[in-house]
Amino acid sequence: MPDKTGLSYADAGVNIDAGNELVERIKPMVARTSRPGILGGIGGFGGMFELPVNQFEQPVMVSGTDGVGTKLRLAIDLNLHDTVGIDLVAMCVNDILVCGAEPLWFLDYFATGKLDVDQASRVIGGIAEGCVQAGAALLGGETAEMPGMYEGDDYDLCGFAVGVVEKNRIIDGTQLQAGDQIIGIAASGPHSNGYSLIRKVIESHDINMDFEGTTLGKALMTPTRIYVKAIQSLLKTNNVKAMAHITGGGLLENIPRCLPDGLCAKLQSEQITLPPIFEWLQNAGNIDLTEMRRTFNCGIGMVLMVPQAELDSALQSLQASGETALHIGEIGSGDKNEVLFL
Repeated sequence: MPDKTGLSYADAGVNIDAGNELVERIKPMVARTSRPGILGGIGGFGGMFELPVNQFEQPVMVSGTDGVGTKLRLAIDLNLHDTVGIDLVAMCVNDILVCGAEPLWFLDYFATGKLDVDQASRVIGGIAEGCVQAGAALLGGETAEMPGMYEGDDYDLCGFAVGVVEKNRIIDGTQLQAGDQIIGIAASGPHSNGYSLIRKVIESHDINMDFEGTTLGKALMTPTRIYVKAIQSLLKTNNVKAMAHITGGGLLENIPRCLPDGLCAKLQSEQITLPPIFEWLQNAGNIDLTEMRRTFNCGIGMVLMVPQAELDSALQSLQASGETALHIGEIGSGDKNEVLFL
């Protein structure tokens, strides 16, 4: 006789109990990210945040979304899940920061084929740490268990950040002019960009993937630096005319995004020396320098443009906040919105 036992969701590969266990485990992590404005807690159908409208005359909401890219492949292969959540937050909050926005809250989406509560809690622990570094509340998220969509221990991440800026303090580059100075803030490594090429280099040299304790492994898995607090502090005292987050597309593609027509960025090559991890990648992959500059941040994770008169004070402010900041060039006149290395 055929088995008449009814099927359950668990039979289909979805473990509701594991999902509930994960929610309980991450509650203390989420609590670390608390900030004024949060209404309610996790577990509802939507996260609520009370906008501090009394602090603004014309508040403008700024939002951004991103993922971690194929850096996740290394994290999964190396069983290193504690810091990719920081990468996720960084890629989103650094993007909205360039408009001058203060991040208010963050939402995450974690998708996997079979939910591993330990793995997922490590990932979300990193997301919570990233939110703490950014001063943003982890307002909610979604964990999706989707059998047949992901194999083995594979998972994917994406995130969403929302911030606010006073309308008359939006930073958009429109006030830039020739003679303004360019500051570069050091990156912590490749951040979360160019990892498809990085993995190609690793594969071409047949490097053992069990390298998490090596100098190479540590350099490649160092989380993306979050610049929020240092730059928010700078904006209180200095006139920053434009910013560029150096993500996919590297220095050559991202800096022109904030340049008005008729202006170019003139960078001093000797001020942008490749850190060891990028030197290794260039040599091991025989990568042309131009290709390096349009793929990787090359050691500069954020670029700011300030008036000549404020260059020294801006550098001092960033350094006082713990950043390594360098004067790397100036804005010049030019027919194209391009980056010139001198």
